[in-house]
Amino acid sequence: MAERTIETELSAECLPKHVAVIMDGNGRWAKAKGKARVFGHKAGVEAVRKSVSTANRLGVKVLTLFAFSSENWRRPEDEVSLLMELFMTVLTREVKRLHKNNIQLRIIGDKSGFSDRLQRKIASSEALTANNTGLVLNIAANYGGQWDILQATKKLAVQIAEQGLTASDITEDMLSAGMSTADLPDVDLMIRTSGECRISNFMLWQAAYAELYFTEQHWPDFDEESFANAIAWYVNRERRFGCTGEQIKALIQE
Repeated sequence: MAERTIETELSAECLPKHVAVIMDGNGRWAKAKGKARVFGHKAGVEAVRKSVSTANRLGVKVLTLFAFSSENWRRPEDEVSLLMELFMTVLTREVKRLHKNNIQLRIIGDKSGFSDRLQRKIASSEALTANNTGLVLNIAANYGGQWDILQATKKLAVQIAEQGLTASDITEDMLSAGMSTADLPDVDLMIRTSGECRISNFMLWQAAYAELYFTEQHWPDFDEESFANAIAWYVNRERRFGCTGEQIKALIQE
């Protein structure tokens, strides 16, 4: 029998199936460079491209990116407006690239809060990529973990009323079936950039057993090497292989 080495062990089995990312630090990154916050948001788009590409090449099944939380509406009106326009522009520009790479795009969150124009663009983007079989890319926009649990609870309440169920009939699986990512694996690895060590109401149900990875890097600086290092950290936590970021990057090249 061939000797089992770290290279042979680094298979899809030990990599995270679902990676979630809180993309934090765009504004601080821009401020450090003497630029407006929107400059940081635009720079963050390139970091998104790098993470999506890296996750796709590694064979990660699901990547969920926290783009705009339900609390972000409290930001200055001009910044929110710019964020919405940037979201629209990126959707328009990137969806064909995602489709070409067999990536399925989903927008999760309360989409009713967006303009009709943006809702139509979201619907057409999701429809274009709906049958793709590669990476599932969730963009969490106007999303909050508490909102996700609440809307799942409302769905369950309707089910209870229609089917005449009692409290003892309710199971975790029934509530889980109403979550925005019900058909996807739970989060294995949650990454947060920019040095903050909290999950900020993100994927509360789905990340119940996730490994939490915090880095001081601001999001625009988070590149392929950064992503590989986070995956290596996860593998070491889960499998104790002593894996390095270089070995993870080598997998991308295969």
